[in-house]
Amino acid sequence: MMPNVVKGDRMSGLMSYLVGEGRANEHRDAHLVAGDPVAMAMHGTAQLAHDDALQIARILDQPRRSSGVEVSGGSVWHCSLSLRAEEGALSDEKWAEITQDFMDEMGFTDASGKSPARWVAVRHGVSKNGNDHVHIAASRVREDGTKVSIHLDQVRAQRTSRMLEAKHGLQLLESEMPERATRGVKAGEREASERRGAAEPARVSLARTVRGCATASTDEAEFVRRLRQAGLLVRPRFERGSSTDVVGYSVAHTPTRKSSDTTPIWFGGRSLGRDLSLVALRAEWSETATAAPEWTAAKQRQPAVGRGRDVGVPDATLWPKYTIEMHDLQAKLAAVPPTDRVTWARVARETSGTLAAWSKRVEQTPGPLAAAADSVAKSAQLRTRQATVSKPSVPRVSGAAMLLLQAGAPANGAIAYTVMMKQMLALTDALIGMHRAAGEARRAAELERGARAQLAAVAAKLPPVPTRAASQQPQTERAAEIPVEHRAASEALRIAQRGMPASTGTVTPPSASPEAAPQQPGRSYEGDRGRER
Repeated sequence: MMPNVVKGDRMSGLMSYLVGEGRANEHRDAHLVAGDPVAMAMHGTAQLAHDDALQIARILDQPRRSSGVEVSGGSVWHCSLSLRAEEGALSDEKWAEITQDFMDEMGFTDASGKSPARWVAVRHGVSKNGNDHVHIAASRVREDGTKVSIHLDQVRAQRTSRMLEAKHGLQLLESEMPERATRGVKAGEREASERRGAAEPARVSLARTVRGCATASTDEAEFVRRLRQAGLLVRPRFERGSSTDVVGYSVAHTPTRKSSDTTPIWFGGRSLGRDLSLVALRAEWSETATAAPEWTAAKQRQPAVGRGRDVGVPDATLWPKYTIEMHDLQAKLAAVPPTDRVTWARVARETSGTLAAWSKRVEQTPGPLAAAADSVAKSAQLRTRQATVSKPSVPRVSGAAMLLLQAGAPANGAIAYTVMMKQMLALTDALIGMHRAAGEARRAAELERGARAQLAAVAAKLPPVPTRAASQQPQTERAAEIPVEHRAASEALRIAQRGMPASTGTVTPPSASPEAAPQQPGRSYEGDRGRER
């Protein structure tokens, strides 16, 4: 819950604004939810008109006018309390409880042991960005003519909001969480995406693409090439006075001919997410020294300098290998305590990145895989510098991300996608369990409603994993009818299936089908503008 405090001296002006149409005609059904007994008795929760607003203003301002008290800095105290858009809307009754508790803690009511000050809480629908919120209009003059202390009110409002989030089960404001911080989307960015006809703001899609490319890469040069193969413009930031030492980067979508705005909108890696800063990414890679030529080529939009595993289609026999690696990761997580934030944040980044790579490969527009990737990414953010100086204590899953991004056909067909989805569900469940163990029930519930629900819906449409009974045929009989690479994949499936629930569906959806996916990997670049072909 985000508080915003403003002081002024015209109660009638504030109330008129709160019941008016709003700056963008976004105000709807303005009404009271809590506050002064007289104002509540007169108006209740009925929709307010302009005359009602002026009457309420006179009620709130009466103690100041009667006492003749002058208040330096303004006698009107205005505070908005806003939820994140993804939290949905609360009931009037819940907002009444929250605002009463808030004003008790801020010292405006008789709970302070002093004469109360008059106030009301006004609700007029969600904001232009979809945030449910209320406005509190209060007088700084108490009934007995004394003044309400507003010393450090901004700090106290933040502290009170944190307390009320826990008390009322609201989402903990991430900028205040001990070790997490995500980058919000600004109103202007949403408006720009709407003008371009984009399905989502550029910041969101860029973060997901960068995270997918980073997870699929084993070194920095490969990362740069993958960004360009994904259709992004890449701009390195060099150390002052150097043309080889890269200390940061920015990315942008390539403007399309259909777009009315042909100017790229750049975002730095760290502005997309703390886990996507170049320093944080380098902590995961084994080699960075050879990346300078690729950065330079990207800046100049020249063809890629090198070729690596990012070019071409992966061997089908790699599927069982990377499936087993993901199973090993899950086994190791059982020994990782919830207090090891660095390891869990990296598990979240790897899981989100793998889902992002899969989404990039099979979803023409952002779908359930993209939504799940975005949801899990919130658990990948760290506020401390630990993530930039330590190595992961669990294995990476870059191989799986690489396979999903480049769409190498698995030896055993769509069944391998079913097993991969089971691995994603298992890793998501592990993250949910970590948050619960850490006392972060709200975040755990968000992951369960968001990422897990999205993945479960896709998993239900994938073909089921063969039953164990089918794998209990005599070895000689199975060897005679199953190719070597298929037997290897079957063994990987059996290991991955151990301890996991069976799939509930039999239909492979077009959006998750390898046959229906666009062929993105294996691109090359030519010409001085780096055109793809």
